[in-house]
Amino acid sequence: MPYYQQHVFFCTNLRDNNRQSCQQCDAQAARDYVKQRCKTLFPGPQAIRINSAGCLNRCQLGPVLVIYPQGIWYRYTNQQDLDDIIEQQLLQGKTVERLLLPNV
Repeated sequence: MPYYQQHVFFCTNLRDNNRQSCQQCDAQAARDYVKQRCKTLFPGPQAIRINSAGCLNRCQLGPVLVIYPQGIWYRYTNQQDLDDIIEQQLLQGKTVERLLLPNV
C-alpha cells in the first residue's frame, strides 16, 4: 500500500531558454491553491500530498500535473480545471477526461 492515498506532483519548472515551461503559466500558484483546498478536504497526514516537481518533461503540453499511484496526467488552464480535478479525481476517483494528457 502506498504511503499516501494519492500524491499529486505539479510541474513548476521555469526554463531559462524561452521554451515553454509550466511556471510561465503560474504553476506554483496553482499548486498552492490545490494544496490549500486539499488540506481542508483531506484531513489526516497520509490522505493526500501535493508537491512541486522539477521538470516533468511535458511542459509543451502544460501546465501539467500527475497523480500517483494512478499515474494519471492532467493539463489545466484555470481554477475551474483544478476544481474539477479535485472534485472528480481526488474526491470521487473519476477521471476528468477533457483534461487528460495522452500517454505518448
